Amino acid sequence: MSDLHGSTQHKVVGKPLLYAISCFASLGVFLFGYDQGVMSGIITGPYFKKYFHRPLPHQVGTMVAVLEIGAFATSLAAGRIADIIGRRMTLFWGATVFVVGGAIQTGTTGYGIMVLGRVVSGCGVGLLSTIVPIYQSEVSPAEHRGALACMEFTGNILGYASSVWVDYFCSYIESDYSWRIPLLMQCIIGGILAVGSLFMPESPRWLIDTGKDNEGMIVIADLHGGNLDDEKAKEEFREIRDVQMMTNSRTYSAMWKRYKQRVLIAMSSQATALMSSHIMLPWSLNVEAGWVGRDALLMTGINSIIYICSTIPTWFLVDRWGRRAILLSGAVIMGIALVATGYWMNLDVPATPNAVVICVVIFNAAFGYSWGPLPWLYPPEIMPLAHRAKGVSLSTATNWFFNWLVGQVTPTLQSTIKWRLYPMHGFFCACSFILVYFLYPETKGVPLEEMDRVFGEEPLSDEESETASLVRSRRSSTNHHSISPPPPREPPRESQGWLGRLLGRDAGRRAQYQPVGSQDEE
Repeated sequence: MSDLHGSTQHKVVGKPLLYAISCFASLGVFLFGYDQGVMSGIITGPYFKKYFHRPLPHQVGTMVAVLEIGAFATSLAAGRIADIIGRRMTLFWGATVFVVGGAIQTGTTGYGIMVLGRVVSGCGVGLLSTIVPIYQSEVSPAEHRGALACMEFTGNILGYASSVWVDYFCSYIESDYSWRIPLLMQCIIGGILAVGSLFMPESPRWLIDTGKDNEGMIVIADLHGGNLDDEKAKEEFREIRDVQMMTNSRTYSAMWKRYKQRVLIAMSSQATALMSSHIMLPWSLNVEAGWVGRDALLMTGINSIIYICSTIPTWFLVDRWGRRAILLSGAVIMGIALVATGYWMNLDVPATPNAVVICVVIFNAAFGYSWGPLPWLYPPEIMPLAHRAKGVSLSTATNWFFNWLVGQVTPTLQSTIKWRLYPMHGFFCACSFILVYFLYPETKGVPLEEMDRVFGEEPLSDEESETASLVRSRRSSTNHHSISPPPPREPPRESQGWLGRLLGRDAGRRAQYQPVGSQDEE
């Protein structure tokens, strides 16, 4: 046990520290949101086209898509990197690589250098998009974990919206600065994140896991209020250290053998979100409505504001309604909007442009409320500590692969099957509804250590469980090792109406989750 006593002497502790970590880490997702959106505006500018000698469509497509290739590669490696150098330093190097890539793009002298810069930036994005959800989940209390993760996604959309509006205002500049300044902005933001990450605390789980017990205890104490003698902080430390001491294999093969279902669910959440094809719809908003050039940028900027607003209700709903209710309702609304989009395009009447705009706005709002944020929350929630970084790495790599795939095939499908493309993606929304209904368990309010019960699994040993969140506002005073799992209880009959059956878990297939220690309180 750590022999530290007294106060940590740090000024920012407790909830202010937690919220500061969350806000600052959100710069990481802001960055890859910005980088995803910045190119869509500058590639249509006259000075950009002139500088690159009016590149052909496939050259522009390569320039944009290589970001996903770099992100895919480093997101696969990020799990191993995060386990070796830690969560904080992975964040630092992700931001640093991103700045280097942005600098190469800003100072580019030709097409090849621009492509190189995009690849380098993509490598930074891959690290950031993997490590931020992991870092956030490891310091968030169970009762607010969903809200904090959804706030991060809002940061991602803020980054995208910022890039659109920067592109719009810079389009009035009559020189090459009209596209170089938007690229330079990502360097400034990335630099702030890189420097700031050096002042953020490391994940206490990683510290204790690597033998840095005293440092881990200090971070835990800070998250509990700064008192090293706090009993809850000491108990938290003991639980994490006990898990670490009994952990054996952390390989990908061990993860796949024990947690194959969880890995596939984590990967499918990202794949189905992308197959719903939200990256295709802003293009439809402009083309079908007849907007081009600066007008297209303006309307995309307005749409992005609606997109941001749609992510805010989830802050308050995700830890009340639960993950399943939001994903299921989002799939329904998105599917209807996609089918309606195809219907109006096929009808091709004077009202079609306005109808398409309405459908696209509804789709984006539904996506921002549901399938936008939750696939980033769900994977780090359901994976155990020993395999979390690797599991989230695979799910994030799935995101970038499908991001690239949808971006590559959409233009071809748009020209061949035309309006039928939209109902096709509506079909994928129906598939996602079925997937969530039958396979995705509810994780609302469940401490990370008790996910085995959610999946109806019996832990093989203490190493298979996960310690409770570091800042839980309410803890049982019963010793962790003396608690026996309570038997499953039937939920109250009145809570199982038709809506409850639709949005709840299949009680016959999985054990009903009950908090550890709940019997002691009766």
